[in-house]
Amino acid sequence: MTADDTQTLNCLRRFLDEVHLARPDDLPEVAAHAAADLGWTLRLYVVDHEQSCLVPLPAPSVPDAAAVAIDGTLAGRAFRRVEQVPAPGPEPSVWVPLVDGVHRLGVLQYGLPAGTDLDDPVVQDRLRLLSHVVGHLVVAKSPYGDAFDLAARRRHRTVPTELLHALLPPLTFGCPGLLVSGILEPCYDVAADAFDYSVVDGVAHLAVLDAMGHDLRGTLVAAVALSAYRNGRREGLPLSAVLQRIDDAIADEWEQRAFATGVLAELDLATGRLRYVNAGHPAPLLMRRGKVVKQLAGGRRIVLGLGDGRIDVAEEWLEPDDWAVFYTDGITEARDADGRFYGLERLTDQLERSGAAGEPAPETLRQVVHAVLRHHGDHLQDDATLLVAQWASGREQDLTAG
Repeated sequence: MTADDTQTLNCLRRFLDEVHLARPDDLPEVAAHAAADLGWTLRLYVVDHEQSCLVPLPAPSVPDAAAVAIDGTLAGRAFRRVEQVPAPGPEPSVWVPLVDGVHRLGVLQYGLPAGTDLDDPVVQDRLRLLSHVVGHLVVAKSPYGDAFDLAARRRHRTVPTELLHALLPPLTFGCPGLLVSGILEPCYDVAADAFDYSVVDGVAHLAVLDAMGHDLRGTLVAAVALSAYRNGRREGLPLSAVLQRIDDAIADEWEQRAFATGVLAELDLATGRLRYVNAGHPAPLLMRRGKVVKQLAGGRRIVLGLGDGRIDVAEEWLEPDDWAVFYTDGITEARDADGRFYGLERLTDQLERSGAAGEPAPETLRQVVHAVLRHHGDHLQDDATLLVAQWASGREQDLTAG
C-alpha cells in the first residue's frame, strides 16, 4: 500500500469512526474534519425542496456562506449535470455533486491546496470516495433528525404536505437497465398527488395517483391508495388484484364518497414489456429518441374506489432508451393569468427540448415543473406530479458521479 493509499484510508476511517454517534446536524463538521486530514476544506450544500437553490449546511470550522442558485452558477451546473465543475481562483476549488446512488441531494464544495492537480488520479479517487460516503451518510442520518429537511425548507409547509411527503420514495432511483425519477409540486402546499416505484425480481412497479380534493381529506385518500398499492405489490398480487385492493381500501373507508385516479404499471427490465392500467387518469406519454411519439391510451377503467371489477391491462413494448412519462392533470391544466392551460403541447415541447439538450430525466422533470410554475405565476392551484421511467439507456451509470 502506498503512502497516498494510507492517507486516503485514514481519512475515510476517521470519517466513519466519528460519524457513528453524530447527529444529522453534526455531519457537515465530521465531513470537514475528514477533508482536513487531506489538507482540504469541505462545505456541504443541500438542494431546497423546490430545487431552485443550494443551501449551505453550517459547520463550526467552515465559514458561513449564502445559498447558491441552481440556474446560472457553477455549483448549479454540478448539480444539474451531475459532474465535477472546477471553480476559478488562486487556489484550486471544485464543485462535486452530492448523490446517493443517482438521487441528487446537493453539492460539495472542496477547497484544495495551491498547486493541486485536479486531474491527478489520487485527487480524483479521494474526491470520488469521500463524496460517495458523504452522500450515503446524508441519507442514512436523515431519519434521525430534521437538520437536512430544515435546511431544504424555505417557507412553511402545510400539514397535508408534511404527511404526503413522508410517504413518498426518494425522487430518483437507478439500477442496471432502469432510471426512475419523480417530482411533485407545490412542495409546500400539496395535498392529494402521490407517486411510487419499486424493483423486485427484475420488474419495475410504477404508480402515479391523484386523489379527489385539495385538503387533508384528499391526502388521506392518497395515503390509503398508496398503502393499498404497496400492500398488494408486496403480497405478490398480480396487477389486476392490486387494483382491486386499492378499490376495496378506498370504498371500505369512504363508501364511494371518495376516489382517486391513477396509472399503475409494471416494466419487465429484461424485455421492455410495459403492462399498465389507467383508472380515469391522463394517458402517459412515450418518448423515443427524444420525441414524444404517442400516448399510452389503453388499459382504461373506472376511477379507484368506485371499481366494478372490470380491469383491462394494456401492453406496450419499449425500445432501449425509451421514456414512459406519467403525469397528473395539475401539469397540463395549470393556467396563466389569461386562463390559458399549460397544456399537453407545452409539456411535449419542454420534454423534447430537454431531451434534445441531453438533459437526464431528473433535470428534465425539474425544468418541466419550473416551466409549469412560471406559466401559473409561481403558485399552483392544483397538485402537479411527474414520474419518468427510462428503460435500458445506460444513463443510470452517468448519474452516479463516479
